[in-house]
Amino acid sequence: MSLPIQRSPLFEDDFCACYEWYLERAGAEIADQFVECVDQTLEDLSQHPGLGRRRRFRHPDLKGLRSFGVSPPFRARILFYRFTDRELIVERLMHGSRDLSRRLLEAPGLD
Repeated sequence: MSLPIQRSPLFEDDFCACYEWYLERAGAEIADQFVECVDQTLEDLSQHPGLGRRRRFRHPDLKGLRSFGVSPPFRARILFYRFTDRELIVERLMHGSRDLSRRLLEAPGLD
């Protein structure tokens, strides 16, 4: 059984910024492939939420976060999420090469 997926406003902003970036720089086909890969990764996580890596951040707002890379070829983009026995809460989507503990606390923007 899969968990319902709750997408946070921060995730939605991150997702839209990434989509626009791919659309402008790589074209509609790649941007649409990005959407498909994110959707597939979220579906996989909703069925197996323990797949993601437990993150250990010091800031209290980041406690309990897990991370999991988007399906290839977008593996550099990382989903940050939490889950309960009733839902999967997707918090952020960002590039893995960033200072994640700092960026996770900032307002969305293309990283």
